[in-house]
Amino acid sequence: MEKKIQSDFVRGMMNGIPIFLGYLSVSFGFGIMAVGSGLSVLEAFMISLTNLTSAGQAQGVGIIAAGGTLIEMAAVQFVINIRYALMALSLSQKLDKSFTLPHRLFAAYGITDEIFALCSTKEKILKPSYMYGVILVSTLGWVTGTFLGAAAGTLLPANVTSALGIVLYGMFIAIIVPPTRKQKNILFVVGMAALLSVICKYLLPMISGGFAVILSAVIAAVVGAWLFPQKEEEEEI
Repeated sequence: MEKKIQSDFVRGMMNGIPIFLGYLSVSFGFGIMAVGSGLSVLEAFMISLTNLTSAGQAQGVGIIAAGGTLIEMAAVQFVINIRYALMALSLSQKLDKSFTLPHRLFAAYGITDEIFALCSTKEKILKPSYMYGVILVSTLGWVTGTFLGAAAGTLLPANVTSALGIVLYGMFIAIIVPPTRKQKNILFVVGMAALLSVICKYLLPMISGGFAVILSAVIAAVVGAWLFPQKEEEEEI
Protein backbone atom coordinates (compact mmCIF):
# COMPACT_ATOMS: atom_id res chain seq x y z
CA MET A 1 0.00 0.00 0.00
CA GLU A 2 2.82 2.36 0.92
CA LYS A 3 4.59 1.62 -2.39
CA LYS A 4 1.35 2.38 -4.24
CA ILE A 5 1.08 5.78 -2.51
CA GLN A 6 4.70 6.58 -3.34
CA SER A 7 4.14 5.51 -6.94
CA ASP A 8 1.10 7.80 -7.31
CA PHE A 9 3.01 10.68 -5.72
CA VAL A 10 5.99 10.28 -8.05
CA ARG A 11 3.68 9.94 -11.05
CA GLY A 12 1.97 13.17 -10.04
CA MET A 13 5.34 14.92 -9.77
CA MET A 14 6.38 13.67 -13.21
CA ASN A 15 3.08 14.79 -14.76
CA GLY A 16 3.53 18.19 -13.11
CA ILE A 17 6.93 18.92 -14.69
CA PRO A 18 5.48 20.67 -17.80
CA ILE A 19 3.39 22.87 -15.48
CA PHE A 20 6.53 23.56 -13.41
CA LEU A 21 8.40 24.78 -16.50
CA GLY A 22 5.50 26.97 -17.63
CA TYR A 23 4.99 28.48 -14.19
CA LEU A 24 8.71 29.14 -13.79
CA SER A 25 8.79 31.47 -16.78
CA VAL A 26 5.43 33.16 -16.21
CA SER A 27 5.92 33.81 -12.49
CA PHE A 28 9.31 35.34 -13.30
CA GLY A 29 7.40 38.16 -14.97
CA PHE A 30 5.10 38.47 -11.96
CA GLY A 31 8.07 38.75 -9.61
CA ILE A 32 9.51 41.60 -11.67
CA MET A 33 6.15 43.36 -11.79
CA ALA A 34 5.62 42.98 -8.02
CA VAL A 35 9.00 44.48 -7.14
CA GLY A 36 8.46 47.23 -9.70
CA SER A 37 5.18 48.07 -7.92
CA GLY A 38 7.00 48.63 -4.64
CA LEU A 39 6.78 45.20 -2.98
CA SER A 40 9.78 43.44 -1.47
CA VAL A 41 11.18 40.12 -2.68
CA LEU A 42 9.77 38.39 0.40
CA GLU A 43 6.32 39.93 -0.09
CA ALA A 44 6.22 38.85 -3.74
CA PHE A 45 7.32 35.34 -2.73
CA MET A 46 4.65 35.06 -0.02
CA ILE A 47 1.91 36.28 -2.38
CA SER A 48 2.76 33.52 -4.85
CA LEU A 49 3.05 30.89 -2.12
CA THR A 50 -0.35 31.67 -0.64
CA ASN A 51 -2.34 32.39 -3.81
CA LEU A 52 -1.30 30.43 -6.92
CA THR A 53 -3.43 32.61 -9.19
CA SER A 54 -1.62 34.55 -11.89
CA ALA A 55 -4.42 36.90 -12.95
CA GLY A 56 -5.58 37.42 -9.37
CA GLN A 57 -2.06 38.18 -8.19
CA ALA A 58 -1.39 40.61 -11.02
CA GLN A 59 -4.60 42.53 -10.35
CA GLY A 60 -4.00 42.37 -6.62
CA VAL A 61 -0.56 43.92 -6.94
CA GLY A 62 -2.04 46.62 -9.15
CA ILE A 63 -4.61 47.46 -6.48
CA ILE A 64 -1.91 47.53 -3.78
CA ALA A 65 0.25 49.85 -5.90
CA ALA A 66 -2.73 52.14 -6.52
CA GLY A 67 -3.57 52.26 -2.81
CA GLY A 68 -6.91 50.50 -3.28
CA THR A 69 -9.19 49.41 -0.47
CA LEU A 70 -9.67 45.95 0.99
CA ILE A 71 -13.21 45.93 -0.42
CA GLU A 72 -11.82 46.47 -3.92
CA MET A 73 -9.27 43.72 -3.38
CA ALA A 74 -11.88 41.24 -2.13
CA ALA A 75 -14.30 42.04 -4.96
CA VAL A 76 -11.65 41.75 -7.68
CA GLN A 77 -10.33 38.46 -6.31
CA PHE A 78 -13.85 37.06 -6.07
CA VAL A 79 -14.67 37.91 -9.69
CA ILE A 80 -11.35 36.72 -11.09
CA ASN A 81 -11.02 33.54 -9.03
CA ILE A 82 -14.63 32.32 -8.80
CA ARG A 83 -13.80 29.91 -11.63
CA TYR A 84 -11.68 27.86 -9.25
CA ALA A 85 -14.78 26.98 -7.24
CA LEU A 86 -16.38 25.60 -10.40
CA MET A 87 -13.23 23.66 -11.21
CA ALA A 88 -13.21 22.19 -7.71
CA LEU A 89 -16.84 21.09 -8.06
CA SER A 90 -16.02 19.42 -11.35
CA LEU A 91 -12.99 17.58 -9.96
CA SER A 92 -14.94 16.43 -6.90
CA GLN A 93 -16.64 13.89 -9.16
CA LYS A 94 -13.27 12.24 -9.88
CA LEU A 95 -11.92 12.01 -6.34
CA ASP A 96 -11.17 8.71 -4.64
CA LYS A 97 -13.02 7.79 -1.43
CA SER A 98 -9.78 8.32 0.50
CA PHE A 99 -10.19 12.09 -0.09
CA THR A 100 -11.24 13.07 3.42
CA LEU A 101 -12.03 16.70 4.32
CA PRO A 102 -8.39 17.62 5.17
CA HIS A 103 -7.27 16.17 1.83
CA ARG A 104 -9.97 18.12 -0.01
CA LEU A 105 -8.98 21.38 1.69
CA PHE A 106 -5.34 20.95 0.76
CA ALA A 107 -6.16 19.94 -2.80
CA ALA A 108 -8.42 23.00 -3.14
CA TYR A 109 -5.39 25.18 -2.41
CA GLY A 110 -3.63 23.77 -5.46
CA ILE A 111 -6.40 23.92 -8.05
CA THR A 112 -5.26 26.14 -10.91
CA ASP A 113 -6.25 26.26 -14.57
CA GLU A 114 -3.36 24.03 -15.59
CA ILE A 115 -3.66 21.55 -12.73
CA PHE A 116 -7.40 21.28 -13.33
CA ALA A 117 -6.80 20.65 -17.03
CA LEU A 118 -4.29 17.93 -16.23
CA CYS A 119 -6.38 16.18 -13.59
CA SER A 120 -9.63 16.40 -15.54
CA THR A 121 -8.08 14.50 -18.45
CA LYS A 122 -7.16 11.52 -16.29
CA GLU A 123 -9.46 8.56 -16.79
CA LYS A 124 -8.59 6.99 -13.44
CA ILE A 125 -9.97 8.13 -10.10
CA LEU A 126 -7.71 10.75 -8.52
CA LYS A 127 -5.82 9.76 -5.38
CA PRO A 128 -4.67 12.32 -2.80
CA SER A 129 -1.03 11.28 -3.28
CA TYR A 130 -1.23 11.93 -7.03
CA MET A 131 -2.66 15.41 -6.63
CA TYR A 132 -0.10 16.22 -3.93
CA GLY A 133 2.66 15.34 -6.37
CA VAL A 134 1.23 17.57 -9.09
CA ILE A 135 0.56 20.45 -6.69
CA LEU A 136 4.02 20.23 -5.07
CA VAL A 137 5.94 20.44 -8.34
CA SER A 138 3.65 23.13 -9.81
CA THR A 139 3.83 25.28 -6.67
CA LEU A 140 7.61 24.92 -6.60
CA GLY A 141 7.79 26.26 -10.14
CA TRP A 142 5.49 29.18 -9.35
CA VAL A 143 7.24 30.36 -6.18
CA THR A 144 10.75 29.75 -7.57
CA GLY A 145 10.02 31.80 -10.66
CA THR A 146 8.52 34.57 -8.53
CA PHE A 147 11.56 34.66 -6.25
CA LEU A 148 14.00 34.74 -9.16
CA GLY A 149 12.01 37.42 -10.96
CA ALA A 150 11.66 39.55 -7.85
CA ALA A 151 15.37 39.20 -7.07
CA ALA A 152 16.26 40.10 -10.67
CA GLY A 153 13.94 43.09 -10.46
CA THR A 154 16.05 44.53 -7.65
CA LEU A 155 19.32 44.06 -9.54
CA LEU A 156 18.61 44.62 -13.23
CA PRO A 157 18.31 48.10 -14.80
CA ALA A 158 14.82 49.58 -15.01
CA ASN A 159 14.64 49.33 -18.82
CA VAL A 160 15.49 45.61 -18.70
CA THR A 161 12.92 44.82 -15.98
CA SER A 162 10.27 46.75 -17.91
CA ALA A 163 10.96 44.63 -20.97
CA LEU A 164 10.87 41.38 -19.00
CA GLY A 165 7.63 42.41 -17.31
CA ILE A 166 5.80 41.88 -20.59
CA VAL A 167 6.04 38.11 -19.99
CA LEU A 168 2.94 38.20 -17.79
CA TYR A 169 0.90 40.01 -20.41
CA GLY A 170 2.13 37.53 -22.99
CA MET A 171 0.65 34.78 -20.83
CA PHE A 172 -2.74 36.54 -20.78
CA ILE A 173 -2.67 36.82 -24.57
CA ALA A 174 -1.74 33.14 -24.87
CA ILE A 175 -4.77 32.24 -22.75
CA ILE A 176 -7.21 34.45 -24.67
CA VAL A 177 -6.21 33.96 -28.31
CA PRO A 178 -6.82 30.18 -28.83
CA PRO A 179 -10.48 30.14 -27.68
CA THR A 180 -11.28 33.41 -29.47
CA ARG A 181 -10.09 31.91 -32.75
CA LYS A 182 -12.45 28.99 -32.34
CA GLN A 183 -15.52 30.76 -30.95
CA LYS A 184 -16.57 34.22 -32.13
CA ASN A 185 -18.79 34.69 -29.09
CA ILE A 186 -15.73 34.56 -26.84
CA LEU A 187 -13.99 37.07 -29.11
CA PHE A 188 -17.00 39.38 -28.74
CA VAL A 189 -16.98 39.14 -24.93
CA VAL A 190 -13.22 39.72 -24.73
CA GLY A 191 -13.43 42.69 -27.09
CA MET A 192 -16.35 44.18 -25.16
CA ALA A 193 -14.51 43.80 -21.84
CA ALA A 194 -11.47 45.54 -23.33
CA LEU A 195 -13.62 48.37 -24.70
CA LEU A 196 -15.37 48.87 -21.36
CA SER A 197 -12.00 48.93 -19.63
CA VAL A 198 -10.80 51.69 -21.97
CA ILE A 199 -14.02 53.65 -21.37
CA CYS A 200 -13.55 53.41 -17.61
CA LYS A 201 -9.92 54.46 -17.95
CA TYR A 202 -10.42 57.59 -20.04
CA LEU A 203 -14.08 58.59 -19.72
CA LEU A 204 -14.82 57.54 -16.14
CA PRO A 205 -11.63 58.36 -14.23
CA MET A 206 -13.57 58.49 -10.97
CA ILE A 207 -13.84 54.68 -11.07
CA SER A 208 -10.79 53.00 -9.56
CA GLY A 209 -8.82 50.41 -11.48
CA GLY A 210 -10.06 47.58 -9.28
CA PHE A 211 -13.74 48.30 -9.78
CA ALA A 212 -13.15 48.99 -13.47
CA VAL A 213 -11.98 45.39 -13.85
CA ILE A 214 -15.04 44.11 -12.01
CA LEU A 215 -17.51 46.19 -14.02
CA SER A 216 -15.91 45.36 -17.35
CA ALA A 217 -15.80 41.63 -16.65
CA VAL A 218 -19.30 41.34 -15.22
CA ILE A 219 -21.04 43.49 -17.85
CA ALA A 220 -19.26 41.74 -20.73
CA ALA A 221 -20.09 38.32 -19.27
CA VAL A 222 -23.78 39.18 -18.74
CA VAL A 223 -24.16 40.60 -22.26
CA GLY A 224 -22.34 37.59 -23.70
CA ALA A 225 -24.59 35.17 -21.83
CA TRP A 226 -27.67 37.06 -23.07
CA LEU A 227 -26.59 37.22 -26.71
CA PHE A 228 -25.00 33.78 -26.91
CA PRO A 229 -26.87 31.44 -24.53
CA GLN A 230 -25.51 27.92 -24.26
CA LYS A 231 -27.96 25.35 -25.54
CA GLU A 232 -28.41 22.33 -23.33
CA GLU A 233 -27.46 19.13 -25.07
CA GLU A 234 -30.32 16.70 -25.41
CA GLU A 235 -29.82 13.46 -23.55
CA GLU A 236 -29.27 10.44 -25.71
CA ILE A 237 -32.01 7.86 -25.41
